Amino acid sequence: MNTKTRSRNPVARAMLSAGLMAATLGSPLLATAACSPCAARNRSGRVSNPCAAKNPCAAKNPCAAKNPCAAKELTRPANYRPYVGDQGELIKLGEALFKDSKLSTNGMSCNTCHQNYGAFQPSFAQPYPHVVQMAKSAGMSQVHLDEFVQFCVVNPLAAKPLPWESKELAALTAYVADLQKGYRPPATKANPCAAKNPGAAASY
Repeated sequence: MNTKTRSRNPVARAMLSAGLMAATLGSPLLATAACSPCAARNRSGRVSNPCAAKNPCAAKNPCAAKNPCAAKELTRPANYRPYVGDQGELIKLGEALFKDSKLSTNGMSCNTCHQNYGAFQPSFAQPYPHVVQMAKSAGMSQVHLDEFVQFCVVNPLAAKPLPWESKELAALTAYVADLQKGYRPPATKANPCAAKNPGAAASY
């Protein structure tokens, strides 16, 4: 059977593809890439990269962590010394950065989600560090406010974290801390499905 005939035979093509796949997966270099959660995605989509930036508008929660490798880069480094400056000046700069889409790679800004206290969870009223539900998906049990600012820069804004000792990070942190002072969690609504028996809760 010649090459042209083989190429028209679907069984032959399937066998050839299987052989090539086996040869490919046998390569130590490619096998390592396939097992790495941070391996780059190729055009065929065979090797996925869970650390690549995703479209923050595609998920129900645009702030959900998509990067399982993020915890290390979003955690305060050893011997961390944040930038120190005039607090009023930092808050003013932080407000400008909060509304600036140039901080992102996708045209969003912090203000896209958080205008008029939008998208803040009730836990935002708590002193930092505290548990932030969506940061837990990145392996962070509790976060400081500057760590959470970095989380937002990396996830919804799809950008690289700011330098830890930068004026920009200090400014955003100062502004968000100032926002926090005026935040009041929304009143929780009564659960119409709650048990009518006042003694029922004791069984849990």
